[in-house]
Amino acid sequence: MQLKTKNLKYLSSAMLAIVCFGQSLCAQEPVTEDVVADAGEEMAMLEVVDTTKTPFKPFKLDGVAGVVGEYVILEFDVDKTLIDLRSQGRDVEDISRCQMFESMLESSLMTHHAVQDSLEVRESQINAYSDQQIERFKSQLGSDQKVVEFFKKESMADLRADLFEINKNNELARLMSEKIISEVEVTPEEVRTFFKKIPKDELPTFGVELEIAQIVITPKASEEERAKAIKTLEQYREDIVENGSSFATKAVLYSQDPGSNTNGGLYVINRKTPFHKEFMDVAFSLQPGEVSEPFETPDGFHILTVDKIRGENLEIRHIILRPVITEEQEQEAKDELKLIKSKIEEGSLDFVDAVQEFSTDTTTKFNDGVLTNDITLDQRFELTKLDPSIYPRVATLQVGEISEVFNDPDRKGTTNFKILTVNKRYEEHLADFKQDYVKIKDLALKEKKIRTIQKWQKEKIAETYIKINGDNRDCELSNNWLKKEK
Repeated sequence: MQLKTKNLKYLSSAMLAIVCFGQSLCAQEPVTEDVVADAGEEMAMLEVVDTTKTPFKPFKLDGVAGVVGEYVILEFDVDKTLIDLRSQGRDVEDISRCQMFESMLESSLMTHHAVQDSLEVRESQINAYSDQQIERFKSQLGSDQKVVEFFKKESMADLRADLFEINKNNELARLMSEKIISEVEVTPEEVRTFFKKIPKDELPTFGVELEIAQIVITPKASEEERAKAIKTLEQYREDIVENGSSFATKAVLYSQDPGSNTNGGLYVINRKTPFHKEFMDVAFSLQPGEVSEPFETPDGFHILTVDKIRGENLEIRHIILRPVITEEQEQEAKDELKLIKSKIEEGSLDFVDAVQEFSTDTTTKFNDGVLTNDITLDQRFELTKLDPSIYPRVATLQVGEISEVFNDPDRKGTTNFKILTVNKRYEEHLADFKQDYVKIKDLALKEKKIRTIQKWQKEKIAETYIKINGDNRDCELSNNWLKKEK
């Protein structure tokens, strides 16, 4: 195995916490030849001998904490990651240096075996994510030059290359983790057994939970503005199809989708991608190179093209325009919702009937307006974990009461006027198997996934080249990274 290293020391001091935190994937660096120093430098000689594979040649590394397969973990990055997390206000008091080091060992093991298993990452997606990171850095620091200087790189190209490598390794580790636990499930009996094993004095306490329903009124654009958006898209399409103009360039210049316009409108999708049905139907009806006619989704008007088909995935680009909404139209929508609220409160209109007749939110309209918890997939929300835009609206509501009308813009900035009501309220209580089955099942599933990953780690550690250096060998690690006989 050839060891390489690309030294990211100057990236680590400000970026590792930004790009890696929460994924346990920091500072696992594919080792490049850049690390091989001149003979005169004071660097430790490491005799790398793999007891499970073909022996390696000696190589010089400066401050190496450990090596897993092809990946080197630098002492510098272990220390700097902890410092960076602390400087960003993260709670790291309960995280020791040894624990951070082992987290890096684990993620490096994942990445190494993702490569061994030939798991593939989409370079276009990695590039798109790296571009988004750079745009965020630019918005915070002001310019390309300031970003380059801040991260102590020679050029933006160097920074982009380093980001790509980090994000690629992160994605490989994520894919490996997903593969390991992809078929892990729990049966009702396993959930019951898990719950019975919890000592009564250790049963978790679940906080106040609410079942919430909503009515949403989104202001409508005038027919004139709708027609204007369609005509503009038709002109873009004609210029692309007839004159050979670049779809990507027009997306950068004109698309109103902040999630893709900086990357030429690019998305990688498959049949399971949670985009609107209208969007997906058009995308999967096109051949590569075709450009759709303008079409409408709840987000606005689009044109779309398919760049490539890769197995089940499509690389597509789109341009979206949203018809202009005037202040007058916004006020009309707000007044309409106020009138609906008054009728419900005076008893002349039922909340559920109002949802079905007036609400413009398609995700809740046909479920009586009831919100679904994206994490637990049930209809209960822990009060203290509610979105800040919702919490103050419902915190003091009693069952059946209705909030005041408020504007809750979506991530694209679209105005959405809402009223909320509390259908049910569950007071703070100790875990109950019947009442809290969904949460208990989730806990049981998480425990089983952890056991599955631990079993995989144990097996792979035994067959993978691993080198632990210096004081790191004295760490109390949960896995047998030193391969000591037991």
